[in-house]
Amino acid sequence: MPTPLLFIVASLIWGSTFWAITLQLGEVAPAVSVVYRFGLASLVLFACCHWRGDRLRLPWATQRWMMLQGFATFGLSYVCTYGAEQYLVSALVSVLYALMVFWNPICNRIAFGSGLNWRIWCAAGVAMGGVTLLFYRSIGAAWQEILAGGNGHFLLGFALALAATISSSVGNVIVIKVRQQSSNVMLTMAWSMLWGSAMVALWALASGQEWRLPGKPSYWMGLFYLAVFGSVIAFNAYFVLIDRIGSQKAVYVGVVTPVISVLLSIRLEHYRPGLPEWAGMILCLSSVAWALREPKPLTAS
Repeated sequence: MPTPLLFIVASLIWGSTFWAITLQLGEVAPAVSVVYRFGLASLVLFACCHWRGDRLRLPWATQRWMMLQGFATFGLSYVCTYGAEQYLVSALVSVLYALMVFWNPICNRIAFGSGLNWRIWCAAGVAMGGVTLLFYRSIGAAWQEILAGGNGHFLLGFALALAATISSSVGNVIVIKVRQQSSNVMLTMAWSMLWGSAMVALWALASGQEWRLPGKPSYWMGLFYLAVFGSVIAFNAYFVLIDRIGSQKAVYVGVVTPVISVLLSIRLEHYRPGLPEWAGMILCLSSVAWALREPKPLTAS
């Protein structure tokens, strides 16, 4: 599949998955829903690999990296995302995911010693200003609620969403190590999703969360869409993008995804952002676009 088409597929699907997650909330514990989603997705991927004749077993040296990827990308990140969407509108969570464009270079710096240029730091400062505008009224209201004896769940959702973006960026770095061990994107995704869902299942059992099968058709529709389209197809497209153009360019998907998510949230969740929220979203997304813009090459005199 051509690289531009991979980019479009990942952006369109992920732009809709933040709203689709809301279909899985309420009836089943968030962690259990994560297990259902990535457990089903891994089975689909293993079936595809078996159908095309791949050898499903991989050496332990590769499995160790896939365990780490499963924990960061398909475990911790999505447990936090599902938890955050219990308290935040899906559009807000998607905008915070755009901050991965700053976490990714920092993670690459820590893991591989990659350089950080001035553009990244300046754009990060602008993005933080955008996040402040986007959330300051809601955070202020949550703080007043806490002072009045309330629970302030909005702040918990905000913290979970930030943790999800950082964990996803860590997972993006680990993808590079996984690719060095195996070039089979579909098979390594299958194993990583299996490891991630197994870890979340153990945590859900240890924490005493209730396991149940949902009765609403909307839940099953959301599960199928998230497992097949949001997990199998979109992640496959995204990981191939990382392999072809690098994680710092592939994360440009994070610029397009929030735009689609905000439009869907306005339409389907009745989200009505005010002027400060619009200004914050514009600042966040424009800073991401600026950070990712290629500098002009110097011309020889």
